[in-house]
Order: sequence, then structure tokens, then C-alpha cells
Amino acid sequence: MEIKPKFKPDPRLKLMEQVHEVLRYHHYAYRTEKSYCDWIVRYIKFHGARVHPRDMGKAEVEAFLSHLAAHHRVSASTQRQALNALAFLYHRVLDKPLGKGIGAVRTRRRPSLPVVLTREEVKRVFAQMSGLHLLMARLLYGSGMRLMECIRLRVKDLDFEHRRIYVYAAKGNKDRTTILPAMLADELEEQVEKVRRLHHADLSDGHGSVYIPAALAHRYRNAQREFRWQYLFPAKKLSRDPRAGVLRRHHVLESGLQKAVKRAVNRAGIVKRVSCQTFRHCFATHMLENGVNIRVVQELMGHADVKTTEIYTHVMQKDMDAVQSPLDTLESRGRSSQNDAQR
Repeated sequence: MEIKPKFKPDPRLKLMEQVHEVLRYHHYAYRTEKSYCDWIVRYIKFHGARVHPRDMGKAEVEAFLSHLAAHHRVSASTQRQALNALAFLYHRVLDKPLGKGIGAVRTRRRPSLPVVLTREEVKRVFAQMSGLHLLMARLLYGSGMRLMECIRLRVKDLDFEHRRIYVYAAKGNKDRTTILPAMLADELEEQVEKVRRLHHADLSDGHGSVYIPAALAHRYRNAQREFRWQYLFPAKKLSRDPRAGVLRRHHVLESGLQKAVKRAVNRAGIVKRVSCQTFRHCFATHMLENGVNIRVVQELMGHADVKTTEIYTHVMQKDMDAVQSPLDTLESRGRSSQNDAQR
């Protein structure tokens, strides 16, 4: 088998231009590209911007990561993201791998229980929402999708006949299917028709293009203008693609739904720390409370390990309802003893 040679950036380019070139060659997501570049710039500035990263190495990376943990108190996931960005820089761009065993001060990951709303609390939140944001919030709760999975849905990802939603390139670049709530079928079909009309208008104006993965765009030249590839929740205005420079209609920003959920929670008088991710937690917990097999819930959630799904068993309402506080038991037994003595 022929081994494909490793891609090397153009040495005539500046460092950050080389980073962009390699990231795009390997088809990294635009959000990942921005994140990696930010971390690399912070790393360079941390060491005074006088020394080129090529002349630094493992020791300097460890010092930077330790600084993040000790002085900025970053989370374990944030520190890991910074490490991934620097590992990419040295391995893919500078061809100088860091190797294993980075000895930085590590941020400890503290296990925490997910915040889960009761069914009545979910209804109260939904009662304070309307329009497209309400539809998206109900879809998060009814399907267990993550926020960006919902935002990035395409028209082709909905299967109304089999009540399925196909989630592509989710966390870990994995594909999966989840359920399409029957209660939302009519509203989602109406949303598809709205997208169809909007797409026809865009085509009439000489636009109608949408972002699709580079490999597919190269193989299917006209796919980016097809209706099936349009986002289910498109943005109101066209915007210029930062990579291709083409004027396109992207999906809505996630911040709109996040703000709408926050306002609804405050209006509903709920003091729990609620976010869009909370609806995903509620989906899993309420499914388990309804008696759905944990393996099925694991598959719908897209968890690689069932242990990740098992955390929801610790916040199930049925288990809590059956348990009495020892204080309540003590007082009830005390009253029972007094009644026996009086008899």
C-alpha cells in the first residue's frame, strides 16, 4: 500500500498563515480553526513573542499549560484544548512532535451531576418562549440533540416517514440517528416549506449557495445550491463565507437561542442553572424514568460508553421519590412511640 506523504505548508508563508493552510488541508471545522489559532497566538505572546515556536518545545508548552491552570484557573477541557492546539502546531506545521508525557500542572476534572428540570418546569420554560426559538428548544428536549447539532441540521436530515433525525459529524466527528418527536412533525414540515420558499428567492437573486464539506463540494459541484443541503434553521441575512469569500446563507447563530432560553428561565422563576444543554439532560433523564432501556438512551445520545449515560440514573426522580430522609423517619417513629404509650 502506498503511503501518502505528509502535507507540508509553504515555507514562504508566515507562521499563522501556515497554520491556516494546514488546518484547511485537513478539513478542520472553522470554529476549530479559530480556536486553535487563538491558542497558538496566546502561547507565542506568553513567551514574549521574541522566540519562534520552532526554537521552543516541550518545556515551553508545559510552562504555558501550567500557567493556565495555576493563574487562570481554566477548566480541564479548556486546558486540553490548548494542548491539542499546540500539539497540532508542532506535529502538523513545524514537523517537531512534542512526544508523550507533558508534565504540566493539570487542572483536575471534577465530576458533577447534570442539572435536570422536572416535566412541569420544562412546560413553564416553554410557556415563556415563542416562534422559531420555541420550536428549536422543544426539538432539543424531544430529540436529545446538542445545541450545535440542532443549529446545523439540514433539510435532508429529517425523515418524517420513519420519525428519525440523522445527526452527522457530531461530537467526535460521529454520525448517529435520534427520534423526531411526533408532536413536532407538522411544525417541522412547515419550517421545511419556509426554507424552500426562502431558497427559491435566493436562487432568483443569483445566490442560493450553502456551505457543505470540502470533499463533497469537490465531488458534487452543484450540491451547495440544492434544496436538500439548505440549513433547516437559516439565518435571516446572507453573509460572506470567511474561507471561500462567497456570499451565502448560513445557519442561525446559536447565541439567539441561548439568550431566548435564558430569558424564558428567568421569566418562569426557575433558579436552577439552565442552558440549552439542560434540555439534552432532561431528555435522557426523562427517558430513563419512562422505562426506556439505558442502552437505547446511550445510542440516542451518541455516548461511546454507557458509563456516561449512567450518570443520569443518579438524578432520576423515581429513585428519589422512594427514599425518605432519616429525620422524617425518626420523627414518624417518635410519634408512633408516643401514641403507643398513651394507649
